[in-house]
Amino acid sequence: MARFLGIDFGWEGKPSGLAALDWTGTSLRLIDLRLLTVMPDILNWVDSMGTEDTVIGIDAPIVIPNASGMREVDKLAHVKYGRYHAGCYPASRERSYWRRTTGLSRELRNRGFQHGDQMPARSTGRFQIEVHPHAASVHLHGLDRIVKYKRGTLAIRRAGLARLRTLMLERLPRLIPSLPIPGLPDIPEAGASKPRPT
Repeated sequence: MARFLGIDFGWEGKPSGLAALDWTGTSLRLIDLRLLTVMPDILNWVDSMGTEDTVIGIDAPIVIPNASGMREVDKLAHVKYGRYHAGCYPASRERSYWRRTTGLSRELRNRGFQHGDQMPARSTGRFQIEVHPHAASVHLHGLDRIVKYKRGTLAIRRAGLARLRTLMLERLPRLIPSLPIPGLPDIPEAGASKPRPT
């Protein structure tokens, strides 16, 4: 059975969102959803959830060959998705985070996860790929532009997050392959304490 792991890799000191999906042969099934903060915990989670047939999608720049400027893939993302406001932040080795994100990729390679450019179609094995959720969301949900939920007032961010949540709950189960989602964690109320990472 194929397994898919997702890592929304948090900036230094911020939690990372993790999800695990199984392919049942006809649809996808969510089997784990959690927040973790420190790298050893994230890698332990990968060790516990990964199988011999696993693809990990990582929302972070994991291959950064350029010392400055923009990666070619980032330029292409702006060409293809800029009109949807879904371009990528430029990644280079001038950025402070580059050692951390490429370090995650290196640790995954040490665990047998090859880079996705080496992944033949419908192959089995362990692979890692870089993903860009804004572009994927525009494509999957047929949007004219991204759902903005990271900037602005708390009310604006909550409204954006609620819209994205609704799209996921209503749209993903109808796609092929389908991904039924039994539920998602509640959006915290203003002033409520943040959920503690596990």
